[in-house]
Amino acid sequence: MYSRREPVQLTMFQVDAFSATTLSGNPAAVCPLTEWLPDEKLQAIAAENNVAETAYFVPNGENYQLRWFTPQVEVDLCGHATLAASWVLFHELSTKTEMLRFETRGGELRVRRDGNKLAMDFPGTVPQPCTPPPGLLPALGIQKATVLEARDYVVVVESEAEVAALSPDFMALKAVTKFGVSVTAKGHNFDFVSRWFGPRVGVDEDITTGAAHAWLAPYWADQLGKSLLTAEQGGVRKGQVTCEVKGERVILSGYAATYLKGVVNV
Repeated sequence: MYSRREPVQLTMFQVDAFSATTLSGNPAAVCPLTEWLPDEKLQAIAAENNVAETAYFVPNGENYQLRWFTPQVEVDLCGHATLAASWVLFHELSTKTEMLRFETRGGELRVRRDGNKLAMDFPGTVPQPCTPPPGLLPALGIQKATVLEARDYVVVVESEAEVAALSPDFMALKAVTKFGVSVTAKGHNFDFVSRWFGPRVGVDEDITTGAAHAWLAPYWADQLGKSLLTAEQGGVRKGQVTCEVKGERVILSGYAATYLKGVVNV
């Protein structure tokens, strides 16, 4: 006989990261927990939310354990959902500390208040030249580019207009990527611009991918001869990131705004 199980109620926030206002930047769902739910439940909630990332955190002494899920998979590193989780801790849950420390699958991440912005301290990666899969550039609709590799492929094109005009074949792109791909160019109003595509992990296009700037910033710092850079990512909807390359670390700074808060039954 079927018996109805009483749902568990969880507080949920949706935060627009890398934007000073709502309805811009990159949405992330944030779910504070007191203890971890089963992984299948975390993944199911992320699929139900259907935004690029859902972040969960659990207190661990003075630190927090932090995990991120796309609608399809758990990931090792995510910038915009880290910014969103930090925004919730600082501005919705009134955490008094000036520095948050997160324990993640990608290592320790630190986030501090920086005026009205939040500044995330990420490990930097210098992308290396690579031989791309034969179908990568055709899937992006690009004829000529420099291709590098970090966690994602990094495709460097000649102009900001070329980045803006991209219309990838997502089915083809899913077949030739291991995780995601950034397409980037020198910018006009920003030091560099980019767009990020990840159909392999259930995100056709991510609006502003903080983690990708941990390798885009070192590349452009070398190309432009400067350590402090401004960046914009996105197609129709965009977000803005300030990047500072400090040795093997990259400081990623941005605004955030709470769009939604409520209770979910799971």
